[in-house]
Amino acid sequence: MATEAFEEIAETFDFLEDWEERYRHVIEMGKAMPALDDAVKVPATKVEGCASQVWILPRIEGEGADATFDFEGDSDAIIVRGLIAILHALYAGLTAAEVLKVDAQAELGRLGLDEHLSSQRSNGVRAMIGRIRDLAAERAAA
Repeated sequence: MATEAFEEIAETFDFLEDWEERYRHVIEMGKAMPALDDAVKVPATKVEGCASQVWILPRIEGEGADATFDFEGDSDAIIVRGLIAILHALYAGLTAAEVLKVDAQAELGRLGLDEHLSSQRSNGVRAMIGRIRDLAAERAAA
């Protein structure tokens, strides 16, 4: 299960010839993403387990499993901002229940990210996915 926005990213990645071009595309996605206000960069929104500073601010509408999931995110590392943009494309607009059904590792594997990210970055992506899943699970259970 993937959103239309994520499918567009996957198609773009298929079109790009090599990892260097894909890497630049991820960076451009990060640059295009709006920054979070410093006032919301607090411990409650910080994602632990990332080498870089990462914040995820949930924007969930509704209650329970049918709540519409969305979030804003930011990082002090531009490549990580791009990875946040990819995760946003993967999850935004799904219901909380649908978020929990997404096989994020498989979807991100379609982009070849797992082969080209350092182990620290891969751990950070897993931490962000874990945080997103936790937020969705909390709302789904409400």
